[in-house]
Amino acid sequence: MLVLGIESSCDETAASVVKDGREILSNIISSQIDVHKKYGGVVPEVASRKHLEIISQVVRDALVEANVTIEDIDLVGATRGPGLIGSLLVGLSYGKALSFSNNIPFVGVNHMEGHIAANYLGTDLKPPFISLIVSGGHTYLIHVIDYINFEVIGRTRDDAAGEAYDKVARTLGLGYPGGPEIDKLAKTGKDNIDFPRVMIKEDHYDFSFSGLKTAVLNYINSQKMKGLEISKEDVATSFQNAVLDVLVAKTMRLSQEIGIKKIAISGGVSANDGLRQRFKDLEKNGIISYFPNKILSTDNGAMISAAAYYQYIREGISDYKIKAVPNLGLEDSSRS
Repeated sequence: MLVLGIESSCDETAASVVKDGREILSNIISSQIDVHKKYGGVVPEVASRKHLEIISQVVRDALVEANVTIEDIDLVGATRGPGLIGSLLVGLSYGKALSFSNNIPFVGVNHMEGHIAANYLGTDLKPPFISLIVSGGHTYLIHVIDYINFEVIGRTRDDAAGEAYDKVARTLGLGYPGGPEIDKLAKTGKDNIDFPRVMIKEDHYDFSFSGLKTAVLNYINSQKMKGLEISKEDVATSFQNAVLDVLVAKTMRLSQEIGIKKIAISGGVSANDGLRQRFKDLEKNGIISYFPNKILSTDNGAMISAAAYYQYIREGISDYKIKAVPNLGLEDSSRS
């Protein structure tokens, strides 16, 4: 089955053709980072207009790279949420129109399910496993029971890990997106600043990074007010270690509790070298970790194609009345 996946939830316009939920035939991504960089973050109205300008070309390029035509496509999938409502509407509407006009089955895809499915691409990973999703807007700890059945064990209570990265990076003057810059600096700094590891409760799996973010910002402002020099490298290292300590500790506690040692990490922060090394170091304890290729860690159409494939196999098509839902959660099992 050839699936055309369309992604436009934030600031990447992406389309991909994937065979049987595993084999990537094409993966085209048009990023708006350079457009939004001068604003220090994504401007929703600008993002949706840029999606409108480029989406037709991105889809055509995906078909050309895969060496197929629209007549060869068996299923169209498009992100319906979560994300920026204007951006979501562009991709979802385009996917519906493409499906209807060419008489191709259509499914609306949960973006978070797409991040889980990113780990199926080019791997032999099969459920059950633990999924840790760490992105700019979300942090989830999930028991993946089968391809479309998930038990959400933990989620962010406030700022997601990726959001904290971006805000700390902006305060340090590192620009947008901040995650890669902090990861780079963290390789050369010292963990000599005592930032909090917020666990909420020892028996709980939810995440909270707002307090950590505030602690870092307060430290930076305090140093500036005292006229003291700030080592960006040391701040980056200390901050990143505080984030990773929490992510790894909660994931490993869940692994021990439910007896599953297969862990799939995805989302934009899964491209972080520090996070990848932490889980690699756990291999000596029998942990098997899966990370998507870095191009598949950030938003892309291939992960939407893969998620669409498994959703269609189990549930069939979506109604064309399906809506874009900007705050759609993994806990929301509704497909309407």
